Amino acid sequence: MRFFPIVIAALLLGAAGPVATPAPGPLRIVGGDGVGGCIAGAEALPLVGVGYQTIHLNNSHFYGAPSTIAAVQTLGSLAHKAGLADFYIEDISNPRGGPMAGGHAAHQVGLDVDVGLDPRPKAPLGAGERETIEVASVVRGGGRDVDPARWSPAVTQLLRLAAGLPDVDRILVNAAIKRQLCQEVTGDRSWLRLIRPWYGHRAHMHISFKCPAGQAECVPMNPPPPGDGCDATLQWWFDQLDHPDKPKPGPPPRPRVLPAACKAIMAGP
Repeated sequence: MRFFPIVIAALLLGAAGPVATPAPGPLRIVGGDGVGGCIAGAEALPLVGVGYQTIHLNNSHFYGAPSTIAAVQTLGSLAHKAGLADFYIEDISNPRGGPMAGGHAAHQVGLDVDVGLDPRPKAPLGAGERETIEVASVVRGGGRDVDPARWSPAVTQLLRLAAGLPDVDRILVNAAIKRQLCQEVTGDRSWLRLIRPWYGHRAHMHISFKCPAGQAECVPMNPPPPGDGCDATLQWWFDQLDHPDKPKPGPPPRPRVLPAACKAIMAGP
């Protein structure tokens, strides 16, 4: 999720940038998506695993809460068992969380994962390919509907598997993806509540997990509203395409300042 530059990052992390290793000790998550934050006791996702491949290693980071790392590996195993192609992973969190290079406003506390939605078979990537690969969008250029050349039941199945992981808070996708799911999913639609429309997200889903148990300093998000989300609130996103210059309600977003408790975590050792 890339929203706006984190202009205070250099002040908080220092000119040398974030520490390259996780903070030692037990898991400690401070802050959250709405306020910025950090993490101690993060674990690293293996760069290659069953059902997934990591990409853009030069500017992505693959550290998270142990529960997040386990959930990614579970999703890979479930997708593999279901006969789905490998999915690409780009960005979880820095080793100690905090703002990420490139303007991520989320991904600061080890509870967010970007998972590619391209359903096509994928060969193992070489080192050079990992850095240059671009995840294919499953949404047409106008942003009103999915691309039938890339959309398939495999995309729906991967999203359903992700929504069934333990402690998923929500999954952000492009509004066109959400609308396609609303149109095609039959039977149990309860999992659609977790699939929320958001800006961008044409090529990947952004999985956000709930604060783990016992993390009193972790700030939870408000839960998604009840229902499957296939209502007038979804149409709002397409109305914005018709009126792109219409002022958005509310004040402009402000840079997120890390909680004071993050200073020691970010500083080392």
